[in-house]
Amino acid sequence: MRKLLIIAFISILSINGFAQIKYEIGYIIDNNGKRIDCLIKNIDWKNNPTEFKYKLSDNAKSETAKIDNIIEFGISNTIIYKRFTVDIDRSSSSFINSMSTSKEPEFNKEQLFLKVLVEGKATLYSYQNKNLIRFFFSVDSLNPQQLIFKNYLASENLIAENNSYRQQLADNLQCSGLPVADIQKVNYNDHDLIKFFTAYNNCNHSGLVNFQQKQKRDLFNLTLRPGLSMSNLTLQNSQLTYGTVDFGSKMSLRLGAETEFIMPFNKYKWAIIMEPTFQSFKSDITIKNNKPGIVDYKYIDLPIGLRCSFFLNDQSKIFINGLLIKSFTITSKLDVGDQKNLDIKSRPNAAFGVGYKYGSKYSIEMRYGLDREILSDYIYYNSHFRNFSVIIGYTIF
Repeated sequence: MRKLLIIAFISILSINGFAQIKYEIGYIIDNNGKRIDCLIKNIDWKNNPTEFKYKLSDNAKSETAKIDNIIEFGISNTIIYKRFTVDIDRSSSSFINSMSTSKEPEFNKEQLFLKVLVEGKATLYSYQNKNLIRFFFSVDSLNPQQLIFKNYLASENLIAENNSYRQQLADNLQCSGLPVADIQKVNYNDHDLIKFFTAYNNCNHSGLVNFQQKQKRDLFNLTLRPGLSMSNLTLQNSQLTYGTVDFGSKMSLRLGAETEFIMPFNKYKWAIIMEPTFQSFKSDITIKNNKPGIVDYKYIDLPIGLRCSFFLNDQSKIFINGLLIKSFTITSKLDVGDQKNLDIKSRPNAAFGVGYKYGSKYSIEMRYGLDREILSDYIYYNSHFRNFSVIIGYTIF
């Protein structure tokens, strides 16, 4: 089974190039203001790009467009980037070791592609590069200005905030139907700022386009995941003469519920998953000298890990999972010959799986669990517990 899953992993990775990221209908505007309809490779950029690939037709050769030559590009009227030369403060607000001691922004003039979040009389843009996130705004199509937010070291042990962006909003985005007091509730994140800019444009009866709303999709799934597990347990004890004790392979039911948190970038390819699962393993054998070997192992697994999805089309996808598993033993029994009621305590182990999901509801996965030590408190015992599962899933929401 392990070889079968490894082959499946390699096969899935080999189709990633054409199954996951694709060219979508879009446009570019060059330095001469000429609009060119084309196909753009949509990788759903987490970080604002400085270049991208495009084709003039399905059969045309792929070309690379660089920021120096393009003033705007968009995909299916859901993603738009515009080039500007702006003042941007890149001082760190996240890591205390590199945090500035100055309250004021430390601007540098740079040429950037800014992502359009809300477009209207007042337009909101975003820029992200790894941990750096900055928001920009413009009114009546003027050149964007950065909304200023900055953490800084006010003293050796005190971190303070410069929230000048709220004053910028109050000075530049005034409307009789928009209470100034509401600005104090606006936090420096895309959710709050999009909400505020939408309210301002609606208050001014401005033509409004919320690009984030167009891209909005479900980023959380809860899935019931029953299945069948084939498990095996072997033991050795260097102080006993029983040799290797093999409890054989047994099939049992497994019951799980998975929570999936989808990352909102890179075409929703990555997700963090967690799946509390009840499983059991029961076997009764005769070992050397007609001694009994009895195991009744009940446990709850808590796998946490990453999922990578590869979309075959709008209705189906293949996914691979990599998981770290913490296990909790409940009401179990293990006898090996004259060694009675051994205390089962397991160490964390890992698992990986390959699955297929159809639509938004139905899935199936093959999962292989690597060796787990279940007698961690005993020096002389060496145990190997492993299982292979076939899991079906039904997504509730």
